[in-house]
Amino acid sequence: MQTLVITGASDGIGAELARQLATTHGADATLVLAARQRDALEAVAVQCRQAGARALVVPTDVSDEAQCRALTTEAVRQTGRIDVLINNAGVSAQALFAEVRAEDLGWYERLMRVNLWGSVWCTHAALPQLLATRGRIVAVSSLAGLVGVPGRTAYSASKFAMSGFFEALRAELKPTGVSVTTAYPGVVATRIRHHGYNARGEAAGSSGLKEEGAMSVEECARLILRGMERRQREVVMTTKGKLGRFLKLLAPGLVEKMALAALKDEVKPR
Repeated sequence: MQTLVITGASDGIGAELARQLATTHGADATLVLAARQRDALEAVAVQCRQAGARALVVPTDVSDEAQCRALTTEAVRQTGRIDVLINNAGVSAQALFAEVRAEDLGWYERLMRVNLWGSVWCTHAALPQLLATRGRIVAVSSLAGLVGVPGRTAYSASKFAMSGFFEALRAELKPTGVSVTTAYPGVVATRIRHHGYNARGEAAGSSGLKEEGAMSVEECARLILRGMERRQREVVMTTKGKLGRFLKLLAPGLVEKMALAALKDEVKPR
């Protein structure tokens, strides 16, 4: 029986990853669901159990190193192993840098603790188990971790850092049989941008990106899990995302125009 640990599993992409894993793996999987809100985790756990999987709930704030390590300890205590770690927990943000007051810059650090350090701490804690099982690591980054997006300086910075960390780790772990898959979703139909920070470090309440044609959360989760099962190095989603990655080398000015065009008019720099 495999043990799969998923952070940020209470909603959005993380919850859908858990549901799809429960459906495809059934009784062969123990899902360890981690996020801050116990009630929301319990609701996802019920859905996973109905699909035939075993589901454990471990409330965890990944911005706290001790809680990240406690998550791994609890997973091993209850199941004896870890085969897969999916670093999905994340916080979004949308704010023009010039509009962020000096006294509010602390939320940049808070965002980095979740998006980067939470993944680093969880991965470090789980690594001995993953080495023993020749397991899989998944890092859910963003297209904003490949191309800087205006109005998302903090978010892009955290996702670029996350991408760099896991790219280097992949090379380090190649001889061990542990795979590292980094996923780069574009705009996905979730509420993450509504809950993310605005310039004052408060919940934005809306998205600053144009969301027409946003990818469904079901499709996003399916692509991530397919990449994980195949031990792919990267999963770059959307044709525009793949194109932007290469155009960045050939025509960076064009990519900047494309990034600006993705913003709603009311949040564009003037």
